[in-house]
Amino acid sequence: MNVLQSADSSELRMSSVMMSHFSDLPMDSWMTHLPPALWDTPIYHLAIPGSHNAITYCLDMNDRSPVDLTQPDLLQKLDKYMKPIIRPFVYKWAVTQDVSIKQQLDCGVRYCDLRIAHRPNDSSTDLYFYHGVYTTLTVQSVLTDIRQWLDLHPKELLILSFSHFLCLSPDLHMMLLKTIRNVFTCKLCPKTEVLTLRNLWSLGYQVIVSYEHNLAGCHGDLWPHIPYWWANKCRAEALIEEFELRKQHGRPGGFFVTGINLTEDLKYICTHPTETLKDLVMSTNPTLLSWVKGQTPGARDYSLNIIAGDFISESNFAPTVIALNEKLLKMSL
Repeated sequence: MNVLQSADSSELRMSSVMMSHFSDLPMDSWMTHLPPALWDTPIYHLAIPGSHNAITYCLDMNDRSPVDLTQPDLLQKLDKYMKPIIRPFVYKWAVTQDVSIKQQLDCGVRYCDLRIAHRPNDSSTDLYFYHGVYTTLTVQSVLTDIRQWLDLHPKELLILSFSHFLCLSPDLHMMLLKTIRNVFTCKLCPKTEVLTLRNLWSLGYQVIVSYEHNLAGCHGDLWPHIPYWWANKCRAEALIEEFELRKQHGRPGGFFVTGINLTEDLKYICTHPTETLKDLVMSTNPTLLSWVKGQTPGARDYSLNIIAGDFISESNFAPTVIALNEKLLKMSL
């Protein structure tokens, strides 16, 4: 049975979902189980859970690995001469996810924030992810894991946002594009397609690649950079206030991300020497997710689309975001 036949045969079964809670859907296949009334809704009007700095669960803990080149000069110098003191602080605040990419997808994540780097003084062409330090896993190995997951979930769609490129030459960019195409092949969605579940299912497309580089304008399978609302706050109340102000100016067209990831500053780190980023996230998640529950997806000026967070396997994050689509369903009926 092909995907189209599967979609048609499941339409009756899906009608029962319309009266149930979306937060109860199986998280590894929640798109598959959305009711038919949402199959023609633009995907950029759905509420979609996202993973901020998705590949930080495998940061290189080896002291010989350098801190990434975006870090302040002072931190790089301190790390060079006071590594035993500095490194534990770097790790505590650099890890934003602590489960693998496949586990994140199983938890319901459908947007991945992927930050790509070539490690300094590396004679190979291997590319890595980074946040504070570099990852142990290469970009190719992680993309291969994603492809394997997609093969097992043929009606789930992913948005992969490649951005914050660090030390990539033009040749390395072209090598990365070749890797993306070799891994995802016919699953890559061209930017001319109508972005609804029904249409992409019928064509077998599962991957939307957003690429934060001028190369995106020259390639039909690279979507432009997706705007990311980043509040740059370390208090939940201040973050919420910032987003409420932005909503007054209207949502961007197409895909966009609201990042409920808090950003610690030096003052916060120094006054909380025994804490980690996860401690901060877990203490503020109740406030942030309470705000999320009050949001609405869709096309209206105040609507949200992708909501990205840290430690997405915790606090019922993905089910809370996915449940917002019940509001869309009620409006469509």
